[in-house]
Amino acid sequence: MKRVVYSGIEGRSLGYWSMMGVLALFILLAAGSFLYMEHSGHHVTGMNNQIVWGIPHVFAIFLIVAASGALNVASISSVFNQSIYKPMARMSAILALTLLAGGLVVLLLDLGRADRLIVAITTYNFKSIFAWNIMLYTGFFVIVLTYLWTMFDPAMHKHTRKAGTAAFIWRLVLTTGTGSIFGFLSARQGYDAAIMAPMFIIMSFAFGKAFFLILLLGIYNLTNRSISADLIERLKNLFGVFVAAVLYFAVVFHITNLYAAEHADYESFILVNGGIYTAIFWIGQVLIGGVIPLILLYSPMFAHSVKSIVTASILVIVGGFANIYGIVVGGQVFPLSLFPGQEVSSSFGDGVVNSYVPSLPEILLGLGGVAVAMGLFLFAIKVLRLVPNNLNAEHTETTSEVPC
Repeated sequence: MKRVVYSGIEGRSLGYWSMMGVLALFILLAAGSFLYMEHSGHHVTGMNNQIVWGIPHVFAIFLIVAASGALNVASISSVFNQSIYKPMARMSAILALTLLAGGLVVLLLDLGRADRLIVAITTYNFKSIFAWNIMLYTGFFVIVLTYLWTMFDPAMHKHTRKAGTAAFIWRLVLTTGTGSIFGFLSARQGYDAAIMAPMFIIMSFAFGKAFFLILLLGIYNLTNRSISADLIERLKNLFGVFVAAVLYFAVVFHITNLYAAEHADYESFILVNGGIYTAIFWIGQVLIGGVIPLILLYSPMFAHSVKSIVTASILVIVGGFANIYGIVVGGQVFPLSLFPGQEVSSSFGDGVVNSYVPSLPEILLGLGGVAVAMGLFLFAIKVLRLVPNNLNAEHTETTSEVPC
């Protein structure tokens, strides 16, 4: 068997530095937006007393969920001993870390008092799912970094499968914790569902795989590296299964809610008469994020087309963002059921569907998190040996590694 040779990309081209420059610009805009909102106060955002998680939280949750799924390729290689995926494990693990870092940056800066993070770190309320997540995020960094160490250090190769198994279990627990944030909130008709936890797990598989495919195929195209058609086909088929599973869980979630009388009004709102939120569900989540990508992935018309895979991946990311937006914001705009079975109205706005229009600083802060994630990833593949020089079939059936 031939050995896999890893290397970093040169990162000297105009395209690379232009891309890094654009990402740096978005990071600076995000920093300025944070300072503006921190100085001016909550009223300059689109949020209000009813909508307390705005679009920055949507970006943060989306990136955190995608981070868990980005580790999927590494998990398949180590936990399930699929050697064809092993050369991509390093890229998979580093992408998971950078996506989580980007999501946590947005989450931290959107809380209003970022300086009080030390309180969350040192004081725990173990009845709070948010406190659990602090430990889950920290543990994810530690375990995945250890996993990367076992892949880089030849003396540690014998522990790679153990570290990979630990990372696989931890990422499932992490995404379960993220989904449980919503599943445990019984006051909101849009949340309050045990299926939220497994639904977030399968969403992570699809969103993370979409990011991974775009970056993998983009890097190999721009650096003129070779990748086998068989490997691309395997990745495409696995991706398609995840996309279809997300649609399946969406169907089960809404059918289950329709069965429960207490959720009937919310389902009518989301599926039929919710205006922009109904459009986000049917057009953004279902059509753009599910149906069209499946056509691009499985239609004979687009067979063996790398462009169709990249396009499908981009659409899944757009649809996934719409999915999280519908869950986070759509679940908040629908009025609380203070007295089930009774109509409630007051001068405070009880019983009224709330409105939310994201402000420019909120959007820039969210985009800054994406820029942080992508910037860290591009920097990592430049300075570390993460990218296999060749992913042809004869090179992928191996567990041996030598430095470039």
